[in-house]
Amino acid sequence: MASVDVIKSCIDSITQISDYVEGAIVYLDAGSTESFQFIGAYPILLDHGARAICSLENMSSFDAMVDWNSSSDPAMKLVVITSRLLSDAHRYILRCLSSHQGVRHCTIFTSISEVSHAVFPGSPLGPDAYHEYESLLVQDYEELTKKFETKSGKFGSNAPEKLNFEDGGSRFLSSGEEVPHLESSSSGRGFFEHNPLDYTENAVLKLVVSVHHFPMIMCPISPRVFVLPSEGLVAESYLSAEHEDSISPGLPPLSTGVLSDADDVPPGVTLTANFLYHLAAKMDLKMEIFSLGDTSKTIGKIMTDMSSLYDVGRRKRSAGLLLIDRTLDLLTPCCHGDSLVDRMFSSLPRRSRTTSQTQGKGSGILLKHGSSYLQRAPLDVQIPVAKILSEEDSQIDNFRLIESVEAFLRGWNHGNNDSHMADLLNLSQNIHDKPHHSDIEILSGSFVSSESFRGTKFLEALLDRKTKDGALLVKKWLQETIRRENIILNMKSRPGQVTKSELLAMIKALARSQSSLVRNKGIIQLACATFSALEESNCAKWDAFISAEKILSVSLGETSQSLAAQICDLINKSALLGSHVNKGKIDTSKGILSLQDALLLMIVGYILAGENFPTSGSDGPFSWQEEHLLKEAVVDALLENPSVENLKFLDGIREELEANANKLKSKETAEEPLELDIDDFDDDQWGKWGEEEADDDNRNEQVYDDVQLKLELRDRVDNYFKFLHKLSTLKIKNVPLRDGSLTVDGNFGEDTYMGKGLLYKLLTRVLGKYDLPGLEYHSSTVGRLFKSGFGRFGLGQAKPNLADQNVILVFVVGGINGVEVREAQEALSESGRPGIELIVGGTTFLTPDDMLDLLQGDFSYI
Repeated sequence: MASVDVIKSCIDSITQISDYVEGAIVYLDAGSTESFQFIGAYPILLDHGARAICSLENMSSFDAMVDWNSSSDPAMKLVVITSRLLSDAHRYILRCLSSHQGVRHCTIFTSISEVSHAVFPGSPLGPDAYHEYESLLVQDYEELTKKFETKSGKFGSNAPEKLNFEDGGSRFLSSGEEVPHLESSSSGRGFFEHNPLDYTENAVLKLVVSVHHFPMIMCPISPRVFVLPSEGLVAESYLSAEHEDSISPGLPPLSTGVLSDADDVPPGVTLTANFLYHLAAKMDLKMEIFSLGDTSKTIGKIMTDMSSLYDVGRRKRSAGLLLIDRTLDLLTPCCHGDSLVDRMFSSLPRRSRTTSQTQGKGSGILLKHGSSYLQRAPLDVQIPVAKILSEEDSQIDNFRLIESVEAFLRGWNHGNNDSHMADLLNLSQNIHDKPHHSDIEILSGSFVSSESFRGTKFLEALLDRKTKDGALLVKKWLQETIRRENIILNMKSRPGQVTKSELLAMIKALARSQSSLVRNKGIIQLACATFSALEESNCAKWDAFISAEKILSVSLGETSQSLAAQICDLINKSALLGSHVNKGKIDTSKGILSLQDALLLMIVGYILAGENFPTSGSDGPFSWQEEHLLKEAVVDALLENPSVENLKFLDGIREELEANANKLKSKETAEEPLELDIDDFDDDQWGKWGEEEADDDNRNEQVYDDVQLKLELRDRVDNYFKFLHKLSTLKIKNVPLRDGSLTVDGNFGEDTYMGKGLLYKLLTRVLGKYDLPGLEYHSSTVGRLFKSGFGRFGLGQAKPNLADQNVILVFVVGGINGVEVREAQEALSESGRPGIELIVGGTTFLTPDDMLDLLQGDFSYI
């Protein structure tokens, strides 16, 4: 039987819609673009006959340039693939249709099922969402074109350049999004020149719209590891509403054993359940569902309710699904583990979000029910290939590419003096003169999961290795590629070691010729990513985090006072170094830890203290005296360094704090040696008494303002520490962790569990067939039938064991990181069950910076 491969399943799903793609212009929204980037789907779409692949949100009239050849017919088909609600994508779809006037068939694929459309808060569509939207889109498009016809008098006359959605009568939005002028498409002009019939009859009445479900929109980091697109609706929808057991809308609430009512289920939970259900159906897997945590149990219940006798009776491969709440282990993603992939994702810049400005008013921060979404960091990293190859080489490449583009533009439309052409040529000339001012780096790269090197998946191989072993593997791949290309490279290489100079020399050797660069772009991009991760500034900071986290772990063997002293010392040092950095005395590239980094370490310290000193204080893991010192250290640090990012509890007083800090700095610089004035010896000082009293009043008022600001800051810090108390109660409040079954016990030695995350501990126990309290099995439809009906006749169905499955899918609700993936593979290897196929998935890929944003940034419940 074929092995389970999520990349292959995604590619097969694209192949199944090849008839729709052939001859069509394909538009992808931000979430689909991110997903197809990891799959490597662009060549596949072109092989299936796509005329062009364009961005849905950044649609331009120049997208119709695929019809520049007069011998080809205008595009008659439009395909839109979206990872959002149809109502959210509506304004972009209308804009595409209005720009491509020759389109007669519009096919829309959405990853959100009809059920999800019906239950999502604020969605205007019902249970028959797809058919409803088909008719509404045609109706809106007809109204839009009729209004255009009314304003312009007849087609082709001088009309307004743009139509507004408020004028167009959109049924879903009133945001004022503008639709491009209907005559802006060159292909549309050509079509109506050859078809001088009534515009409304031919463009509207003959427009055929069809909507289909396309669930396989995800980001596979490898054939066995996947996460959801950062700008897709499933990842952006919140997983918990604000209440006493919630930590962040992007994380499940604490598992107290009380499940939410059906009416109170957060939208992210429902969407995740629907995604996993349809994922299993597309991969022909019959899921035996197990859950650990309240949110996971809710997802398992929804998936079980969605199943039917038809689904269970079909011939499918049996598989086990293990759902886990992220809040059962917040420590692992907060810490800086030994993983090269984690270092890459943390050190490389990310693509800027596409939809951050399109969520409407009040998006992102207020998180009202159904009105706004989380803003996850994009998974599409930007590997600076040109920067690593050297500035001179990158400038040469940029010049060549710009010259080629300019030559193409001049030859493409030789006799046209259109203003758009002149603007493009002027733009290319400006970039040619000042290439270093270009915001978009022409020669750059990103991760592609399906990129193979002699049959070896790059990211899959790196996920199973630590930092040093992963870097050695990249070095080995580079050496093999250089030998295959017959490149002679005089370089001394030490076995068992990787240096930046070695990587840089091999990268430049492979990129010396364009043909070699194109053939080996996969390994070159990965080597550049490794080079960036091992850069001195990134490596020094990551290692400093590791050292600080080890110090906190060692302090656990002593007393809570020792741990509190270590945290206080980290805060004081970071505040002192931050003040020196602001004064320009210390370079930030030395890998020093900032105050923001120290606050992340304080979160780690509180979680550790809650697990080891749960009874030290009445409200928290530390005594009143220890916590008072910590609070004072944080207050003093924030007064000196108020410009710390990702601190939600400072909203509203940040400007006052920065003004106060600037005032103190100006006083320090303005201090001069005391100089005596002749007026000091003048006996006649009577006339200055009133001025002195006024100065005293101003000084007293200023002191009062400073005291008031400090008191307000203390109140904010007190609320912040109450949130830290909640984090320290993870072990107590999370029911699955309360009995200590996932800690060191008689069945496992201390070395087995030392420094391992929850995922490793769970899989070790599950694959060893040990009992795991709190793990709930969700019976299938047939199982419930046996239990309720035939069970009375002795025909009951035995509860399956997760370890008996040959395929196990582990999905962490809230996100995963690279260390957990490696430890999951370690647990599988140590179990002695090599025949088991293990797939690991999560809501998103988490870095420590992402966790900092979720726990104390804009998307937290502080």
